[in-house]
Amino acid sequence: MQDISLNSAPVKYNKPIIYFLLLWALLNAVQAFTLEIHADEAYYWVYSRFLDWGYYDHPPMVAVFIKAGYSLMHNEFGVRLFTVISTTASLYLMWMMLKRYKVDAINFILVVSGIFVFHIYGFTTTPDAPLLFFTVLFLYFYQQYIEKDSLKLALILGVVIACLLYSKYHGILLVVFTLASNIKLLKRGSFYGIVILALALYAPHIIWQVNHDYPSISYHLNERSADDYQLDNTYLYPLGQLLMAGPLIGWFLFYKGFTTKIQDVFTRTLLVNSAGILLFFFLTSFKGEVQLHWTLIAYVPLSMLVLISFAKPAGKPAWFNRLAIINVSLIVLVRICIIWGPPFLLKIDAMKSFFGFKDWAHQIQKKAGNNYVIFYEGFQDPSKYNFYNNTTHGLAYDSKHYRRTQYDIWPIEDSLQHKKTYYVLDIWVPNVTTDTISGFAGNWYGGWVDDTRTYQRVEFELSSNKKTVSPGQKTDFDLTVKNPYPFTINFSNKGQKHPVFFEAAFFKKTDQITNQKAEDSFYNIVLKPGESTHFKFNVTAPDQPGRYQLIFSLRTEPFFGGRNSKSINITVK
Repeated sequence: MQDISLNSAPVKYNKPIIYFLLLWALLNAVQAFTLEIHADEAYYWVYSRFLDWGYYDHPPMVAVFIKAGYSLMHNEFGVRLFTVISTTASLYLMWMMLKRYKVDAINFILVVSGIFVFHIYGFTTTPDAPLLFFTVLFLYFYQQYIEKDSLKLALILGVVIACLLYSKYHGILLVVFTLASNIKLLKRGSFYGIVILALALYAPHIIWQVNHDYPSISYHLNERSADDYQLDNTYLYPLGQLLMAGPLIGWFLFYKGFTTKIQDVFTRTLLVNSAGILLFFFLTSFKGEVQLHWTLIAYVPLSMLVLISFAKPAGKPAWFNRLAIINVSLIVLVRICIIWGPPFLLKIDAMKSFFGFKDWAHQIQKKAGNNYVIFYEGFQDPSKYNFYNNTTHGLAYDSKHYRRTQYDIWPIEDSLQHKKTYYVLDIWVPNVTTDTISGFAGNWYGGWVDDTRTYQRVEFELSSNKKTVSPGQKTDFDLTVKNPYPFTINFSNKGQKHPVFFEAAFFKKTDQITNQKAEDSFYNIVLKPGESTHFKFNVTAPDQPGRYQLIFSLRTEPFFGGRNSKSINITVK
């Protein structure tokens, strides 16, 4: 295996690449400017209004990207500005790494522009956008570090790895598989300096997790897991990855990439990372759903392997250019359709969020004024409301039927207690909803709530999240509850317009099976800020054997009951 020196004569034809990158940036800029904000992007925009070292779902780099761009332009393009810039820069750095392998510029353009997942994150700002950039930046400096063990490169890599982990948690896969591909790194003293620096820079996020009881770890490792194995998660995974790699050329990229001959330490790194990351997420499909874009960082090394292979004599078949051009044309046509927004496209769930919600948000604001607005279930709708009205007065009421989100951590709920709020749902609820909000985004319903009383941030904790019981068995659950608010909370219903009910609900998958109320002694609990206490809830197990999830919930009218505990796995047998 022969190493290729950094001093190898470079290929001198940058001009086609520059023209390509200008067109790439222009297409992404047009799409970033013309499309409404996506629900996820709006959620991360709210992140940027509460800058912190961590969030319930993700690390904070996406908030930094949005904060930087939105400070320059207060619109959708501002949210996406740094994604457009960073994605373009990423492709250029990939080209710089590949020049030493005498990669052809036209081949580079056809391959990278044909990878569908690169187009998705060419303009949308989610945690994957900074993850892509820092993945490429890591490989760029690592390629140099392989051949030159310098303090400067070690310091840069320490910073880049920290940024990688601040982008998205599975950025750690890139680091692990890179080490696996070159175990000799353990013999370098500077390697340990890289690790120490990266951990030191990442320490604020670790401390944030500790102070918030590890919400991200609990969510990603437990709450997102499927209750039972679902075959479609596994067999749809490879089909989805073929689409992400390119609807027409994906199959060939996998074949060519994984049969590329290893030439040096760097190409071995590319092979181990692309194969390792794709295999890792395939294995996780046996535990739960794997979203197609999670493998984004695998396509950086995979595409580079393909291009290195193409640079060899007879490395590329004669028919590839024609198929690649059709592939790129198809992707560009899809992107133009998304900008245009034809009716058939709006029937696709993934596309609906891009259309009609700006007007929807303004309609709701006209009814609610400057009052707080509570949206039933899900972070998407309050985030779009907040973005288009440049406010943080929208709150997600995360019911026991949904999951917890960052809205359960932000202090928004603190500010609406005992105030008049506007409640928005996508269904009509008698004696609650009085208004209909109609438009391109569909029909929505709203109504006023006087003297609002909620306990969304309260969480009941147990020592274990698993238990096996007999059918109909009565079990005491020793719950610990702490007041997270900066004011005293009182569970008594005396003198309250909206009574509170403490309930235990059993779910089988998504269906609620039973709902049980706590004993009256619960309503005597009064907690000062930061104060905690215990309460024993006697719960009756379902009569039918099976696997269930138990959720403890505080419900106040007219809401459906919050998710006030982690999901407890109950096996009845």
